[in-house]
Amino acid sequence: MVFNHTKTLAAFGALALSATFATQSSALEDVTFGTNWLAQAEHGGFYQSVVDGTYEACGLNVSIAPGGPQVNNRALLLAGKIEFHMGGNMLQPFSAAEQNIPVVVVASMFQKEPQVLISHPDQGFDTWESLKDATLLLGETGFQSYYQWMMAEYGFTVEQREPYTFNAAPFLANKKSAQQGYITSEPFAIEREGGFKPNLFLLADYGFDTYSTTIEAMQATIDAKPEVVQCFVDGSALGWVNYLYGDNAAANEMIKKDNPDITDEQIAFSVETMKEYGIVDSGDSETMGIGAMTDERQKSFYDKMVAAGVTPADLDISKIYTLDFINKGVGVELKKKLTGM
Repeated sequence: MVFNHTKTLAAFGALALSATFATQSSALEDVTFGTNWLAQAEHGGFYQSVVDGTYEACGLNVSIAPGGPQVNNRALLLAGKIEFHMGGNMLQPFSAAEQNIPVVVVASMFQKEPQVLISHPDQGFDTWESLKDATLLLGETGFQSYYQWMMAEYGFTVEQREPYTFNAAPFLANKKSAQQGYITSEPFAIEREGGFKPNLFLLADYGFDTYSTTIEAMQATIDAKPEVVQCFVDGSALGWVNYLYGDNAAANEMIKKDNPDITDEQIAFSVETMKEYGIVDSGDSETMGIGAMTDERQKSFYDKMVAAGVTPADLDISKIYTLDFINKGVGVELKKKLTGM
């Protein structure tokens, strides 16, 4: 099997890759990537690289195993049943490190976690600071993670929180409330059910600087097959560039096949929102390539979680991620070609 150099990946993208490897390819290596939820636009870059042959071009036959309410793909990763897993944010790897589980984050496809607070417009809750006077509808996971940071960093209180049932009805009924959500998802439903455009407060823009939609692998996989990891990381970065800035129709058809309940309107909303808010491509990724991470930012988020009492203060976080496969500019030139910028 032949794996081309990162600079070739960065310079040419999927079409050139296909040509480069057409005469060099041998048997493809089968790998499985398990996502953490049902197929959706937020997974689009991975689907893109499957349908357009980008993974194949560097030697991989990638199968995507969608997650869902009854699926635990992370358990399959830990058991060695799949090669790669889509992580949510860095809190899971922190927890794994606490338990001495050798899970390693090899890339982060999202520069910003899409977690958002949503409020009614023109009700006195149009600024971040004013949300301290609102009733906040938050699920238990959010309460135990980012809300602990919000209380420590900004002075939000336990008393203003009420349980979120993953149903927009209580929020729509109470105009003095705000609810949690993903910026790529819940606002779409609220606009249609409520008939108004809500205020959106992206936590990442207020300092919740975790990486998100990460690619996780076991240390054993990294040690045994670094070329496979490199191919998957590079292919995913190129996939996201092509998905966001190129023709994503085939990828969206594959997403709808895996998740028949998703609509074209939802997909279009999610793609445009990811672009508008720089969820995938902003900051470091604009020069270092999609998937970028830095030591400084990892430490920043870890220190905030320690200060908020979410994470122990004695973890060696250098073991839970690696920069070896990223920050090489993969996809930067392809983006310029696709966007003309």
